[in-house]
Amino acid sequence: MKRRTFLSGALGLSVTGAGALWLQLKQDGKLQSYTAADIAFGTTISMQVLHHDARIAQAALDAAMAAVKQVDSLMSLHRADSQLSQLNQHGSFDHPDARFVHVLQTAQELAARSDGAFDVTVQPLWDAAASNKALALVDWRKLSVSSERIALTQGMAVTVNGLAQGYGVDLALQALQQHGIQHALIDTGEFGTLGQRADGTAWTLGIRDPRHNDKLAQVLTMDGRRMATSGDYETRFSNDFKRHHIVDPHSGNSPTELASVTVLAPTGLLADGLSTAFMVMGAERSLALSAQLDAVDVLCIDKQGRQSRSARFPAAFTV
Repeated sequence: MKRRTFLSGALGLSVTGAGALWLQLKQDGKLQSYTAADIAFGTTISMQVLHHDARIAQAALDAAMAAVKQVDSLMSLHRADSQLSQLNQHGSFDHPDARFVHVLQTAQELAARSDGAFDVTVQPLWDAAASNKALALVDWRKLSVSSERIALTQGMAVTVNGLAQGYGVDLALQALQQHGIQHALIDTGEFGTLGQRADGTAWTLGIRDPRHNDKLAQVLTMDGRRMATSGDYETRFSNDFKRHHIVDPHSGNSPTELASVTVLAPTGLLADGLSTAFMVMGAERSLALSAQLDAVDVLCIDKQGRQSRSARFPAAFTV
């Protein structure tokens, strides 16, 4: 999963997440703040809700945290009993969980829309020493997904590292709403919000500079959409950022143009997947595709620090 860091930033900000900084601004008002944190996706996830009743807030946080951890238990590569691990081991899985099916069906839709720039069958590129041999096992079109059965061609394997954290945001927010929560901030490594802060202002996030982990590329106010960031700095294998954890499914190599991509989308699942796809596609193709998608906006930062953004991407917030 995407790595996350916790740092002390400029302007009195707390830095959290794979590409966002949570601005800790003073909250005034009658609503009380309740928080929770736990481990999932190999990292720390955190939640904050605002409510008048402590018991309701705690029940909501418990339900939201459980929803996130269920995603992890279903789709973790590091749990031998997960449905994902069982699929990779046996090449098929019968009667899969509906949540697993939904994530993989979304993955297939993203693969088709991105001409294969997003492909969950890239896992063999991580498992095999011989990349040329592994490339022959990467092809999203050979993954079959239905509510009855998921199946792979022999030797193939799937990873949902570019989807699960965003999906966790969606299910967590859904659980909170079912408990009557109207104001919340979720951080699974990707971000989602409900309502407003206790002082009546919008939740505010900062996008980290991909080359300076204590600086901001932009600060923005959230508008109810989900936010996901992918970057070449999250897990890198060379000091020059040329080799990192994101790979182009067509070549097996890390994409060379962009340092980070931040996506705003109606769901965390979509934002998470698109942030990975756009890293592979580069700025020009990413901006073109985002313009075709409802309520999707993107900010691309290349390796020289130059920014490209969709026309509707929010303007920078002034602190």
